[in-house]
Amino acid sequence: MMSDYKVEMMNDGMQEFYVEFNGPKDSPYHGGVWRIRVELPDAYPYKSPSIGFVNKIYHPNVDEMSGSVCLDVINQTWSPMFDLVNVFEVFLPQLLLYPNPSDPLNGEAAALMMRDRTAYEEKVKEYREKYAKPEDVAGAEEVKSSDEELSEDEYAASDDEEIAGKPDL
Repeated sequence: MMSDYKVEMMNDGMQEFYVEFNGPKDSPYHGGVWRIRVELPDAYPYKSPSIGFVNKIYHPNVDEMSGSVCLDVINQTWSPMFDLVNVFEVFLPQLLLYPNPSDPLNGEAAALMMRDRTAYEEKVKEYREKYAKPEDVAGAEEVKSSDEELSEDEYAASDDEEIAGKPDL
Protein backbone atom coordinates (compact mmCIF):
# COMPACT_ATOMS: atom_id res chain seq x y z
CA MET A 1 0.00 0.00 0.00
CA MET A 2 2.27 2.83 1.21
CA SER A 3 5.64 1.27 0.41
CA ASP A 4 7.39 4.63 -0.15
CA TYR A 5 6.66 5.81 3.39
CA LYS A 6 8.35 4.99 6.65
CA VAL A 7 5.62 3.96 9.08
CA GLU A 8 6.07 3.49 12.82
CA MET A 9 3.30 1.78 14.76
CA MET A 10 2.19 3.10 18.15
CA ASN A 11 1.05 0.86 20.97
CA ASP A 12 -0.02 -2.68 20.04
CA GLY A 13 -2.92 -1.96 17.72
CA MET A 14 -3.03 -0.96 14.07
CA GLN A 15 -5.09 2.19 14.68
CA GLU A 16 -2.36 4.66 15.69
CA PHE A 17 0.90 5.22 13.86
CA TYR A 18 3.37 7.76 12.56
CA VAL A 19 4.24 8.34 8.91
CA GLU A 20 7.26 10.26 7.64
CA PHE A 21 6.04 12.78 5.09
CA ASN A 22 8.29 14.70 2.69
CA GLY A 23 7.47 18.26 1.69
CA PRO A 24 6.27 18.45 -1.94
CA LYS A 25 8.52 19.62 -4.76
CA ASP A 26 7.98 23.16 -6.03
CA SER A 27 7.05 24.38 -2.56
CA PRO A 28 8.96 26.06 0.27
CA TYR A 29 8.36 22.83 2.22
CA HIS A 30 10.52 20.80 -0.22
CA GLY A 31 13.47 19.20 1.56
CA GLY A 32 11.67 19.01 4.89
CA VAL A 33 10.41 15.81 6.49
CA TRP A 34 7.50 15.83 8.91
CA ARG A 35 6.32 13.15 11.25
CA ILE A 36 2.56 12.78 10.84
CA ARG A 37 0.46 11.17 13.55
CA VAL A 38 -2.39 9.11 12.13
CA GLU A 39 -5.23 7.76 14.21
CA LEU A 40 -7.83 5.55 12.58
CA PRO A 41 -11.26 5.59 14.23
CA ASP A 42 -13.10 2.33 14.85
CA ALA A 43 -15.44 3.18 11.95
CA TYR A 44 -12.59 3.70 9.42
CA PRO A 45 -12.88 3.87 6.39
CA TYR A 46 -16.42 5.19 6.88
CA LYS A 47 -15.11 7.84 9.27
CA SER A 48 -12.06 9.98 8.45
CA PRO A 49 -8.66 9.43 10.07
CA SER A 50 -7.26 11.99 12.48
CA ILE A 51 -4.12 13.56 10.98
CA GLY A 52 -1.65 15.86 12.71
CA PHE A 53 1.91 17.13 12.33
CA VAL A 54 4.18 16.12 15.21
CA ASN A 55 7.10 18.42 14.42
CA LYS A 56 6.30 22.09 13.86
CA ILE A 57 5.28 23.44 10.49
CA TYR A 58 4.45 27.03 9.53
CA HIS A 59 1.23 26.91 7.55
CA PRO A 60 -2.09 28.80 7.65
CA ASN A 61 -4.15 25.59 7.85
CA VAL A 62 -2.11 23.78 10.52
CA ASP A 63 -2.34 24.69 14.20
CA GLU A 64 1.21 25.53 15.24
CA MET A 65 0.89 24.18 18.79
CA SER A 66 -1.17 21.01 18.32
CA GLY A 67 -0.27 20.16 14.71
CA SER A 68 -3.96 19.69 13.87
CA VAL A 69 -4.74 19.94 10.17
CA CYS A 70 -7.62 21.98 8.77
CA LEU A 71 -8.30 19.99 5.65
CA ASP A 72 -11.85 20.00 4.34
CA VAL A 73 -11.55 16.65 2.52
CA ILE A 74 -10.36 14.87 5.63
CA ASN A 75 -12.53 16.65 8.17
CA GLN A 76 -15.86 17.13 6.38
CA THR A 77 -16.10 15.50 2.98
CA TRP A 78 -14.40 12.19 3.75
CA SER A 79 -15.65 9.22 1.75
CA PRO A 80 -14.96 5.50 2.27
CA MET A 81 -13.61 5.57 -1.31
CA PHE A 82 -10.57 7.49 -0.01
CA ASP A 83 -7.69 5.74 1.69
CA LEU A 84 -4.43 6.68 3.39
CA VAL A 85 -2.58 6.75 0.07
CA ASN A 86 -4.92 9.61 -0.96
CA VAL A 87 -4.04 11.43 2.27
CA PHE A 88 -0.27 11.24 1.70
CA GLU A 89 -0.17 11.36 -2.10
CA VAL A 90 -2.87 13.97 -2.75
CA PHE A 91 -4.48 15.72 0.23
CA LEU A 92 -1.40 16.73 2.26
CA PRO A 93 0.74 17.70 -0.76
CA GLN A 94 -2.16 19.83 -2.09
CA LEU A 95 -2.54 21.46 1.33
CA LEU A 96 1.13 22.44 1.38
CA LEU A 97 1.18 23.55 -2.26
CA TYR A 98 -2.04 25.56 -2.06
CA PRO A 99 -2.64 26.93 1.47
CA ASN A 100 -6.02 28.51 2.16
CA PRO A 101 -5.44 31.68 4.22
CA SER A 102 -9.17 32.45 4.32
CA ASP A 103 -9.81 29.44 6.63
CA PRO A 104 -6.83 29.55 9.01
CA LEU A 105 -5.85 27.61 12.09
CA ASN A 106 -2.66 29.71 12.26
CA GLY A 107 -3.85 33.31 11.90
CA GLU A 108 -0.32 34.75 11.93
CA ALA A 109 0.76 32.54 9.00
CA ALA A 110 -2.41 33.38 7.08
CA ALA A 111 -1.96 37.13 7.61
CA LEU A 112 1.70 37.03 6.61
CA MET A 113 0.93 34.96 3.53
CA MET A 114 -1.70 37.47 2.36
CA ARG A 115 0.41 40.52 3.23
CA ASP A 116 3.88 39.44 2.06
CA ARG A 117 4.22 36.11 0.22
CA THR A 118 8.05 36.31 0.11
CA ALA A 119 8.32 36.86 3.89
CA TYR A 120 5.83 34.01 4.43
CA GLU A 121 7.92 31.60 2.33
CA GLU A 122 11.07 32.65 4.20
CA LYS A 123 9.35 31.85 7.52
CA VAL A 124 8.25 28.46 6.12
CA LYS A 125 11.87 27.71 5.16
CA GLU A 126 13.08 28.86 8.58
CA TYR A 127 10.69 26.41 10.28
CA ARG A 128 11.67 23.68 7.79
CA GLU A 129 15.35 24.14 8.66
CA LYS A 130 14.67 24.30 12.39
CA TYR A 131 12.05 21.57 12.84
CA ALA A 132 11.92 19.33 9.73
CA LYS A 133 15.44 18.18 8.98
CA PRO A 134 15.40 14.58 7.71
CA GLU A 135 17.89 13.46 10.36
CA ASP A 136 15.79 14.95 13.19
CA VAL A 137 12.33 13.69 12.27
CA ALA A 138 12.68 10.18 13.73
CA GLY A 139 13.30 11.68 17.15
CA ALA A 140 10.45 14.18 16.97
CA GLU A 141 8.38 13.80 20.10
CA GLU A 142 4.77 14.75 20.49
CA VAL A 143 4.29 17.70 22.79
CA LYS A 144 1.86 16.86 25.56
CA SER A 145 -0.94 19.35 25.79
CA SER A 146 -1.38 21.00 29.16
CA ASP A 147 -4.61 19.12 29.80
CA GLU A 148 -2.92 15.71 29.59
CA GLU A 149 -1.99 14.24 32.91
CA LEU A 150 1.60 13.45 33.75
CA SER A 151 2.45 9.92 34.74
CA GLU A 152 3.68 9.45 38.33
CA ASP A 153 7.27 9.13 37.07
CA GLU A 154 7.01 12.31 34.98
CA TYR A 155 5.46 14.15 37.93
CA ALA A 156 8.16 12.96 40.31
CA ALA A 157 10.87 13.97 37.83
CA SER A 158 9.60 17.53 37.50
CA ASP A 159 11.28 20.06 39.77
CA ASP A 160 8.53 22.57 40.35
CA GLU A 161 10.35 24.19 43.29
CA GLU A 162 13.36 25.13 41.18
CA ILE A 163 11.24 26.55 38.38
CA ALA A 164 9.34 28.80 40.80
CA GLY A 165 12.58 30.27 42.16
CA LYS A 166 13.37 31.40 45.67
CA PRO A 167 10.69 33.08 47.79
CA ASP A 168 10.94 36.81 48.43
CA LEU A 169 12.02 37.54 52.02
